[in-house]
Amino acid sequence: MGDNITSVRAAQRDPAEVSYAGELGRLIAQDDGPVPPGWQMSPRSVERFVLGDDKLGIERKFVADPAIVRRIVVSLCTSRGCLLVGEPGTAKSWLSELIAAAVSGSSTLTLQGGAVSQVGQLLYGWNEAILQSEGPCLKALVPSPLLRGMIEGRLVRFEEIARCPQALQDALLSVLSDRVVVIPELPGDDGVVFAREGFNLLATSNSIDEGVHTMSAALKRRMDFEEIRPIRRVDDEMEVVLREIRKQNLKAGVTVEVDPQVIEVLVTMFHELRNGQSVDGRSTDRLAGSALSTAEAVSVGHAACLNAWYFGGGAMTMEHLMHHIVGSALKDQPDDRRRLRHYFETAVSPRKADNWRQAWSLRSVIQG
Repeated sequence: MGDNITSVRAAQRDPAEVSYAGELGRLIAQDDGPVPPGWQMSPRSVERFVLGDDKLGIERKFVADPAIVRRIVVSLCTSRGCLLVGEPGTAKSWLSELIAAAVSGSSTLTLQGGAVSQVGQLLYGWNEAILQSEGPCLKALVPSPLLRGMIEGRLVRFEEIARCPQALQDALLSVLSDRVVVIPELPGDDGVVFAREGFNLLATSNSIDEGVHTMSAALKRRMDFEEIRPIRRVDDEMEVVLREIRKQNLKAGVTVEVDPQVIEVLVTMFHELRNGQSVDGRSTDRLAGSALSTAEAVSVGHAACLNAWYFGGGAMTMEHLMHHIVGSALKDQPDDRRRLRHYFETAVSPRKADNWRQAWSLRSVIQG
């Protein structure tokens, strides 16, 4: 029992700066471009880290129009923050993590908007034991990730910023405008924290959240907005999903061979049901209760692999996939089961390839 408690277990997921430490090291070593104050590499190298560079052996980690990524990177060189807006599951958080890892060497200075409800969570708090014995002093100060980013000159990620109360959004104004935080409890210079070079704010928000429309107007003026859209090409999405499923399988110790023909059905179905249009341009059903994002496709594919590993003798089949598609696609909208059945009848049934015929043969799984 004691051995189990004290044993060291691997993290379920390493941050980007750990997972890609080798790539970051190579980019820094080979970087011959101008580096902004406080950054660990040039903007061009940040872009390469995100979008990939075959010549340097840098993996593509995010699929997007390069112009969007470049605008985001350039905006972070300025005195303005940047807000990534998009539908749920478009990997906004992943993009912000990648950029923070490349710019600052750390992506873990993060605030969660839905969890921030008071100024102490946004800026700083106090160690009560030290406060009681020594009074307000630097030793008793507990800086938030935002204040640490200012002190250390690092990029700070603010997830779901629109879910943060508007009064606290307004408290960010002096941070983004004047790059200063005043701590009235501390005397003299100790009570004034100026941001060091390299500090900036990279925030995210779901476009469907009501809060993004009622965000502080003053805060909006101090941030560049970039819309992050779902991956447009099925082939690009296939590449991402296959790569990420294999990574998750490896992390879980699962050696199931991922069948590209099975994953083609998964990615194409999610793509068509998400967009309301088939890959050949015909209108089709769109599900109302599910995002059916690329991230969701990765989760479904990984779950199908786990099903095959633990219950299916290690061979991934279309049946494993279909059961988990149902669990992902059919959530809280009763009419979505009807829409999914109609999609099968109109979009899946006419397709003659073996993988689609297998999917059609398993349509009873969605009958309910």
